Amino acid sequence: MQKRFILLKIILLICFASVIFRLGLIMFVEHEAYFARAKIQQIKKEEIIPKRGNIYDRMGRELAISLEKESLFIDPASLKSVQAVNVLKNYVKVNPEQIEKLSEKNIRFLWLQRKVDSDLAEKIKALKIEGVGSVIEGARFYPKGFLASHVIGFVNIDEQGMEGLERQYDQYLRAEKTLKTVTVDARGKKLSQGDLKDVKGNDVFITIDEGLQYIVEKYLDEAVKKWQASSATAIMMDPFTGEILALANRPTYDPNNLKSIKNIGIIRNRAITDLYEPGSTFKIVTATAALEEGIVKPYTKFDCSQGYIEVGGKKIKDVHRNGVLTFEEVIQKSSNVGTIKIAMMLGKEKLYQYIKKFGFGEKTGIDLPGEISGYIRAPQKWSGTSIGAIPIGQEVGVTALQILRAYSAIANGGYLVKPFVVSDIRSPDGNILYKSVIQRQKIISDKTAKIMREILKKVTEQGGTATQAKLDGNDVAGKTGTAQKYDPKTHRYSKDRFVSSFVGFIPAQNPRIAMIVVIQDPKGAHYGGVVAAPVFKAIADEALAYLNVPRDDARQKGLVVTFDTQTNEKVAVVRR
Repeated sequence: MQKRFILLKIILLICFASVIFRLGLIMFVEHEAYFARAKIQQIKKEEIIPKRGNIYDRMGRELAISLEKESLFIDPASLKSVQAVNVLKNYVKVNPEQIEKLSEKNIRFLWLQRKVDSDLAEKIKALKIEGVGSVIEGARFYPKGFLASHVIGFVNIDEQGMEGLERQYDQYLRAEKTLKTVTVDARGKKLSQGDLKDVKGNDVFITIDEGLQYIVEKYLDEAVKKWQASSATAIMMDPFTGEILALANRPTYDPNNLKSIKNIGIIRNRAITDLYEPGSTFKIVTATAALEEGIVKPYTKFDCSQGYIEVGGKKIKDVHRNGVLTFEEVIQKSSNVGTIKIAMMLGKEKLYQYIKKFGFGEKTGIDLPGEISGYIRAPQKWSGTSIGAIPIGQEVGVTALQILRAYSAIANGGYLVKPFVVSDIRSPDGNILYKSVIQRQKIISDKTAKIMREILKKVTEQGGTATQAKLDGNDVAGKTGTAQKYDPKTHRYSKDRFVSSFVGFIPAQNPRIAMIVVIQDPKGAHYGGVVAAPVFKAIADEALAYLNVPRDDARQKGLVVTFDTQTNEKVAVVRR
C-alpha cells in the first residue's frame, strides 16, 4: 500500500507539473498567439450605417435629409416552414418558390422588404419567425414634399442620386461605408457598441429660397388649372449673379412617393431639358444688336402700315395692323414687320453673331443634370424665309433658362451670367469644400442695356402688349411671347396650340429679380400678355414683399416700405 501511495503522489506531481508547465508556456511563450485568437472571437466588425448629407435652402432650411429605417431580410436556409412563409404573405410580398430554390442552394440571405415603416417592422419582428431578421438602413426624406422637386431630385433604394442635385452632387452627398469594432461574448451577444461616431456625407447649401419657391409654385399651379395647360415652367433668378432663387415645372411629383408616378416624363426638369420656339421674347436679340451696332436709334421710324412683310415668298403678318412706328414702339407693340425690317438692316451674319453672344445654341452651364444646348442654325444653312422667321423667334429652339439669361444681360448692364444652384458645400465638421464663383461675360454696352431697359419698361405700360404684368408701385420691364407650335405631321404651324410666355425683371431700373413664365397649350386664350403676364405679376408682387424690396414710388418720395415676411402685410413706412 505504501508503494502504491508513493506512485500516486508521483503521478499527481507529474500532472501538476505538466499543468504548471503548460500554463507557463501559454502565459509566457504562446501568449501572443492565444491573445490573437481571443481577440478574433471577442471582437466583431460591424458596418456603420452611412448617412447621406443634407440639402438646405439659402436660409438653412432643410429640403432633403436622411432618416433611419428598418429593412427586413430572410435566411432561406433557415426558413423552411411553409407555414412561416404563409404567415409572412399576410404582411409583405413573398415568393415561396424563390425561397425554396435558394434554400436548396444553401443561400443564406434574401431581402424581404427594404426601408419599411416602423409599424410593419415591429409586427413582423413580433412574429418571432426563425430565419427572419432586420437591419437599420438610411432612408432619404424630403420634408417639403413636392416643393422644388425638379431641382432637388431623388435617390434610389441604395441612396444613389438619380435626378436633380441628388445626382449632380452625389459624390459630395454620399458617405463612404466604414466598419466599427464591437465586443461580443461566447454566444455572440454584444458587450459594447464600439465607436458610435456617425458617418455622414457633406451638406449642400443651395441658392433656392423656400419662401420664393412656394410663391412661384402656388401661382404656377393656379395658372395651369385656370388655362388647362399641358405643362408650365417658371424660373426666378438674380440677374446680377446668376443665382437661381426659384425654379418650378408642372406637372410635378413627390420624391417621397415615387411609386405614384405613372408617367416618367414628369420627373424631367423642363426648364433646362425642353426646347420651344420662343416667339416674340426672342425679339430683344435683334433689337439689342441693332442698337449696339449703331444701325438704329430709339426714335428711328419704320413703316409697318401694310400690316405684313413678304420674305422669301411668304407673308408674315402683325397681329394688329400698325402705322409708322418708332424703333421703341416696334418692341413695345411687338411688331413682326418692324422687327424683320430691323433684322434685314442688320443682316443675317450680324444677327447670328448676337444670337450666339446671348448664349443661344449652347448650354448655360447650370449645375443641374440634363441641360440641353438648344438649336440655332448657322447662316449658311438658313432658308430664304429664315431672315424673317428667326428675328421673331421661329426656326430656333431654346430653353426657358436661356431666355431668362438673355434678359438678365439687359437687366444687369450687359453681362451674360452663368446660372447656378449650389452656393457652397460643407463637410460634417463645417469646413467649406466648395464655394460657387460668380461667372459673367460682357456682351453689350451699358448704354445699350439702359436703352433696352427703358424700352422693355414701356411694354408693360399703356400701349404695350403686357399691361397685365404692371405692378402697383414698382416698374416692370419685360416682353411677351406668343408662339404657334410647329406640327411635325402637317409641317405647318398649328392654329390651336400655342406657347404663351412672359419674361422680365423688376424693379426695372434697379432689378432685384428676373423671371420667366412659360405656359404650354393654354385653353381659352393664348396671348402671352393675357396668359403668362398676370402670373408674372402675381408672383412678382408677393416676391417683392417677401424680399422687402422698397416700392419705386416710395424711393421717389424718400420713403421705404417694410413688410412682414410671414403675412406679407405692410408694417412700416419710414422716411430716409
